[in-house]
Amino acid sequence: MYLVLAAQYESFLIPLAVVLSLPIGVFGSFLLLKTMGLANDIYAQIGLIMLVGLLGKNAVLIVEFAIQKHQQGFTVMNAAIEGAKVRFRPILMTSFAFIAGLIPLVFATGAGAISSRTIGGSALGGMLFGTIFGVLIVPGLYFIFGTMAEGKHLIKDEDENPLSEDFVQSYSDKSLIKKMKKFLKKNNKQND
Repeated sequence: MYLVLAAQYESFLIPLAVVLSLPIGVFGSFLLLKTMGLANDIYAQIGLIMLVGLLGKNAVLIVEFAIQKHQQGFTVMNAAIEGAKVRFRPILMTSFAFIAGLIPLVFATGAGAISSRTIGGSALGGMLFGTIFGVLIVPGLYFIFGTMAEGKHLIKDEDENPLSEDFVQSYSDKSLIKKMKKFLKKNNKQND
């Protein structure tokens, strides 16, 4: 996950904001399992895998939006705050809908109830903790690592525009019109 995020963000520091936000959810998962008196078995670990994916997605949403705002000219602090504000509602909606879907698993009865309770408890505890504390911690982590990464490039003297954007801009309609006008002016001067 870290290497994919490092490639996406073109930074080795900023993905740490996502990765370091995940232990909060893992702690919540183990706390609820302990409170319910359940074991850390294969069912709990399956719930943890699902949990890490969902909490990672939430953190990526905040960090990605903050990076976009920073590239638009916001300071790292304002970009982190704006990312948290804008993504707050969608994250809460999806997370609490997921938590509501886990409630029947947590209160399961009958055959196979322990496995259902373990998966549900593992995912519910971690998602609840990870959502409540994650929306506060992820922007702070982005601020820390974004400040450290600000002004640093992976490649010395790296061009900010990708080659493909330079190519597209050079062949866009406006640049073609400009080139035609220059060509016409040049021909008009030569004809005079």
